[in-house]
Amino acid sequence: MEGSILRRVAILIHERDQFESTGYFLFHMASLWREQGMQIVIVRGTGKPVDADIAILHVDLTIVPRSYRRYLRTFPRTLNSAVTDISKRHVSRHLVHPGDGYAGPVIVKTDRNSGGTREAGLRKQGVLARRLSRKVFARLPWTFRSTLPSHDYHVFESRKQVPAAIWLNPRIVVERFLPERSGEFYCLRTWTFLGEKETNSLSYAREPVVKSTNVVRRDVVVEIPEELRRMRLDLGFDYGKFDYAVSNGEVVLYDANRTPAFGGLSTSVSSASVRLLAEGLESFLA
Repeated sequence: MEGSILRRVAILIHERDQFESTGYFLFHMASLWREQGMQIVIVRGTGKPVDADIAILHVDLTIVPRSYRRYLRTFPRTLNSAVTDISKRHVSRHLVHPGDGYAGPVIVKTDRNSGGTREAGLRKQGVLARRLSRKVFARLPWTFRSTLPSHDYHVFESRKQVPAAIWLNPRIVVERFLPERSGEFYCLRTWTFLGEKETNSLSYAREPVVKSTNVVRRDVVVEIPEELRRMRLDLGFDYGKFDYAVSNGEVVLYDANRTPAFGGLSTSVSSASVRLLAEGLESFLA
């Protein structure tokens, strides 16, 4: 970064976020940028104005609160300023609705990112009444909940098997189940990017929902579908991670995340990815 005109980078996080201990890619990239002589300021919440040449939105919630969106306007430039809603209802192109005629298999997910666990965590830290309310809802059947861990996503052979309560739960969505298969395995592709730098991998699992805990093999994939690049442009992402598949020749975006973390990546793989992605900041320096 020698010779760059960039002097100071602000990273905006939620006031109660555990940025340093959650395995975020950005935390480790920030450490590299510091070693290269850049000034990195972690901004917790919107309480005080901060002088910076550029800001990176890293609020780990599905929908960025309005106060944080207003705060972003105080910076001359912000990465991911357009990415304030990553809910399934905003991102997915394969939602299933009552009466739409779709007859294939479906998967039930939370509308919120990461199973709604980030929002639930904040409620847990809140006032006593909210904490008690959360305990009550946690005892309800899964069809009534607002959180649903991704390993508990339910796959049904058809929409007719979906419990009626699901269609009335605004925090749950039903999507077409469009998996990518390779022999006995289900496949998940993961594209992580910052500016012009990117990594792309293909993970294999025997379960329909591929997660870091059930992956049996992971390969590096070079080619990024042009349709996926158009999706990134449409959604306004400067930095993030897309989970997707290529199902019967169709690019299917499963999830779009503005705060990617290591997950099940090994230390060697994650370190190499961090070094590569950190170079992507260069494309925003001009």
